Amino acid sequence: MKRLYEPLAYGDRPIRDRYWDSTVETPLPDYPAHTGETTCEFAIIGGGYTGLSAALTLAESGADVVLLDAQGPGWGASGRNGGLVSVGSAKMEDEDIVKKYGAVDARLFFDAERASVDLVEEYLDRFKLDVDRHSKGYTFVAHRKDAVEGLKEYGQEYTNRYGLPYEFVPKEEMVEQGLNSPDFHGAVHLPIGFALNPMKFVLGLTRQAKAAGVRMFSHSPVTRIAQDNGHVLHTPKGIVRAKKLLIATNGYSSDDLPRAFAGRYLPVQSNILVTRPMSDDEIKAQGWWSKQMVCDSRTLLHYFRLLPDNRMLLGLRGSVRVTEGNIAATEAKARADFEQMFPEWRHVETAHFWSGLICMTRNLVPFAGAVPGLENAWAALGYHGGGVTMAPYAGALIADMALGRETRPHPNLMKRPMRRFELGPWRRASLPLAFTWYNIKDNI
Repeated sequence: MKRLYEPLAYGDRPIRDRYWDSTVETPLPDYPAHTGETTCEFAIIGGGYTGLSAALTLAESGADVVLLDAQGPGWGASGRNGGLVSVGSAKMEDEDIVKKYGAVDARLFFDAERASVDLVEEYLDRFKLDVDRHSKGYTFVAHRKDAVEGLKEYGQEYTNRYGLPYEFVPKEEMVEQGLNSPDFHGAVHLPIGFALNPMKFVLGLTRQAKAAGVRMFSHSPVTRIAQDNGHVLHTPKGIVRAKKLLIATNGYSSDDLPRAFAGRYLPVQSNILVTRPMSDDEIKAQGWWSKQMVCDSRTLLHYFRLLPDNRMLLGLRGSVRVTEGNIAATEAKARADFEQMFPEWRHVETAHFWSGLICMTRNLVPFAGAVPGLENAWAALGYHGGGVTMAPYAGALIADMALGRETRPHPNLMKRPMRRFELGPWRRASLPLAFTWYNIKDNI
């Protein structure tokens, strides 16, 4: 497989110190590796939120489904993210989406984003999943004074999209709401969304897919896709013959499986730090007791929230390599940012730090559509860091496409073939320069 990052990115080292493992009684399931020859109606490559939601949608319609994962369900970003359920899967401003794709399709996209939050809630309610849910919507904070007006504009976008009011909180009132930090100068509360434990969510989806009859295989990377009266998927110890194919690999995709992906997706590293549980006195000293999930206004944003057991979770972008040295440097950067944002917690240990790959598209919007050059094949990827919400939805969208139906808002802009990045196989080389510029902008 032609992948963009160092081999370390595709092993277990980045999740060695992941916090989520300690929150579940049973680890992520490890199914047998695929062997021999298997025949099915639908094959799915990838066992994260996208693939599991697609598998559930198909199996509940009565379809025969096989799911293959190179590691195991939930091993990738679905088992290691920050757990923020919210709209925001595009890397474009609303007005730019309208200009580029037209008002009608933009409206359908905004409806799809809202429906993606509803689908996560539907899964939680229907399957009675306990995922440590908290936060009423989410909060957006200004990392400097001149970003405050941008907060209000962001809130107004929400009102324009959904007709829902936002609440602006000036800096002097943030303390009263348990949002005390010298690093932030105002906030807006936005009404849609919540936070959850991502590993508990992916475990719940995995159990439900298995119960629905999906045949699951771990340690079964697809090494070649051939065509012979359908799709022939080669694994290290066998082949799977399927009439229809769904690809759900997102940031862990490769440039040659399928070749239509070559140069058209860009994995980006995201990193998370988690503290030990803090005492009530420590919480009071900092004055940050809100359980809201929060994002700041940086281009290379931070996302953070106080977890139910009073640990602080802090996530950040900006890392461009996956090596031992880079992991250590990024952890040090995360720790420095944590101490700047929460100076009264400088003494608080942060034993947990891990990372994973999100995925961007050159179109700057998610993709959920037909794979060019492959008949009866669909893919969904490119959630720009919003995969907890959009990935299950996009998986359901391509499952519906494979079934020849449309039951949810599915804008044409998500069906458009992914554009090629200008640097093609060398596109990752653009990240250091881009991130340097973003850091300059964020700190001017």
